Amino acid sequence: MDNQLACNTAVTENAMQGDPLQQLAPRPRTLDDTGLSRNFLAELVAKHLYSAGVLTLRQLSDRIALAGPVLEDLILFLRGEAHIEVRAAVDDAGLRYALTDRGRALALDALYKSGYVGRAPVPLADYTRLVKAQALHQRVVSQERMQSVFENLVLNDGLLEQLGPAMHSGRPIFVYGPAGAGKTYVASRLANLFNDSILVPHAIAIGDAVIQFFDPVYHKRVSESSGAGQMMLDHGHDPRYLHCYRPMVMTGGELTLDMLELTYDAGTKQYHAPLQLKANNGVCMIDDLGRQRVQPVDLLNRWIVPMEERRDFLALGSGEHFPIPFEVVLIFSTNLDPLELADEAFLRRLGYKIRFDYLGPDNFTAIWRQVCEAKGLDYDERLVSDLIEQRYKTEQRPMLPCHPRDLIGLALDLARYHGRGNFISATELAAAWQSYFVKPQVTHL
Repeated sequence: MDNQLACNTAVTENAMQGDPLQQLAPRPRTLDDTGLSRNFLAELVAKHLYSAGVLTLRQLSDRIALAGPVLEDLILFLRGEAHIEVRAAVDDAGLRYALTDRGRALALDALYKSGYVGRAPVPLADYTRLVKAQALHQRVVSQERMQSVFENLVLNDGLLEQLGPAMHSGRPIFVYGPAGAGKTYVASRLANLFNDSILVPHAIAIGDAVIQFFDPVYHKRVSESSGAGQMMLDHGHDPRYLHCYRPMVMTGGELTLDMLELTYDAGTKQYHAPLQLKANNGVCMIDDLGRQRVQPVDLLNRWIVPMEERRDFLALGSGEHFPIPFEVVLIFSTNLDPLELADEAFLRRLGYKIRFDYLGPDNFTAIWRQVCEAKGLDYDERLVSDLIEQRYKTEQRPMLPCHPRDLIGLALDLARYHGRGNFISATELAAAWQSYFVKPQVTHL
């Protein structure tokens, strides 16, 4: 028996040495390893059985994301309390379990307290430790990596030399400049600088309260595991965590202060994580700052403590406050004058202020060529040259990165409407110009 245990331990250690994810979050081998109380997990099992009716041990394991030997302890406890009963096996599926009348009462009482029915959550302490181990500010952003990620993107000189050190530092970044200058598009690609992956919990436990964390909108899974091997203690990382790419969370004019706090759905009796919590170990961008339904100064002040201390504070419905890690690269973006949104004292705390500016003729032409190639158009150097000389310079209109895509798109709409296919001339481009730009109204007396 001792030799077998030593052999199993050696296998586990060897497996963990070859699997960095398993080193970060090893599978719980006992109930104590889960960090959750036996009563909490017993109620979660009861809620699953109440939802499904009858389940085998493997089915329970897949639903709760705990290994078979851990669940067996819970099953023994629930059977001893007369909460579940054994049903006859069907085929070779193994024993099946169902709730007794006493067990259904337990499940209903548990559902009244919390409507969460999913994978077993991870304790906040375990999640905090994991976030710090996966922190972005510990990752190196090199000049070579910046150039690789933005290799095919036309940017004004010096912009990458500002963005690179800013991302490497992990400090908050304030980007500003005219609308259409590419702030949102460039910022959305910054998460690609980190080509590694992370573990994201399905849910987090704060005492007996459960916060739904995983959000498929922001958390893109590296692989969709079917749960194979979940019954085994020595295979893979703790399945209560999902293997995901680093998140990129972006919000704009719809943002309110309430979205930065825990939300509670009274109908389902479930807590849901706020945006900045979902963005941990990734990038969070507040786009169109100043366009929100909340005053910019109130929104910016909400971030002062998290930015300086790398932790935030949330509150449950009971009033209990608790700290959460704030390991996020925070990006503010606006096309307004920064000094209209915050005073200099606050702006100094942001560390990096980066301006996105208008384009020169060379960069505008380079983007025009790229758009033509993407749309399968022949590049006409004379066409874009005349546009710059006869339109932009004559009307003294600044050139923006979004203009080539938009003008070519409008011109193609007109050409296809008239049956000329995938081809544009000066005629279509002139019509596109008239449609695209708003002319000031002249009042006739």
